[in-house]
Amino acid sequence: MSATRPRVLLTQRQTDPVMQRIEQNFTIAPVPDHRMTTRELLDAARAFQPQAIMTSTGLPLRGDDVAQLPDCVKVVATVSVGTDHLDIPALHARGIIVTNTPDVLTDCNADMAILLMLAAARRAGEYTTLMREGWGRPLAMDEMLGTRISGKRLGIVGMGRIGQAVARRARGFDMTVMYSNRRRLPAAQEAGATYFSTLTDMLPHCDILSLHLPATPETEGMIDADLLGRLPRGAIFINAARGALVDEDALIAALRSGQLAAAGLDVYRNEPNPDPRFLELPNVFLTPHVGSATIETRTDMGMLAIENVEAVLNGRAAPTPVHA
Repeated sequence: MSATRPRVLLTQRQTDPVMQRIEQNFTIAPVPDHRMTTRELLDAARAFQPQAIMTSTGLPLRGDDVAQLPDCVKVVATVSVGTDHLDIPALHARGIIVTNTPDVLTDCNADMAILLMLAAARRAGEYTTLMREGWGRPLAMDEMLGTRISGKRLGIVGMGRIGQAVARRARGFDMTVMYSNRRRLPAAQEAGATYFSTLTDMLPHCDILSLHLPATPETEGMIDADLLGRLPRGAIFINAARGALVDEDALIAALRSGQLAAAGLDVYRNEPNPDPRFLELPNVFLTPHVGSATIETRTDMGMLAIENVEAVLNGRAAPTPVHA
């Protein structure tokens, strides 16, 4: 680093170890006690004139927003794998390098998918509600029964790093793993999973369907009424990827009709204010987009973002750049 410490704008607080490293190596503006809005980010950038911005999902920077960033900004480091909140071409056109934090959150996101499967299948939300309301009587042998996931057929949509990590965990439950992907994996990475070149061919064989692919214009709303209707009646639906992948009207209808027995959701189209109809459905287990929310993973993500910022501001190649 130069004698004059670089200026970094944080759109929200990071974990304590990450904050300590940032405060030791950079000059930072006061960090808000909430995640900034886009307007707040742009106002702060104009006032603070940072060389780097550390942001994350849920804070969009689109074409008009990018045009308002001051010329001093050299790098936008998102503390996330997903980059659908950023206008990558517009940022690159301004000469701004974009980085993300892949790999370090793979295990936690895969763990979350398994948590959602277990919670949805075993009616964890309903059991918790019953306990908080006082329980009060023994349950009958045929009352509030869930479904075991052991031995079930799991269909994974998107067999990248996280999808493969989910598959490894699923095998611990003796699940039969199938996947649909843009291209087939090498046999060593498949590890016995069955490949389907089209999602429609895979769906009728899935007891559980789990999404693990990014949100892009091509995947917008891809899980619709037609695809949900191709699943066996009583299937379980899991989404720990992106809410934009799903037609939520169709998902809610499938849950109400019994086409889906249950769903486990960590992501939604309208975050942080998801469709309130989900709260009315007892067969949905909901978490607030916390797939990476462990001390270890959030710290690793923040540290990787810092490494990207340091590299760019010192004229080196970013460890994990995002290409257009």
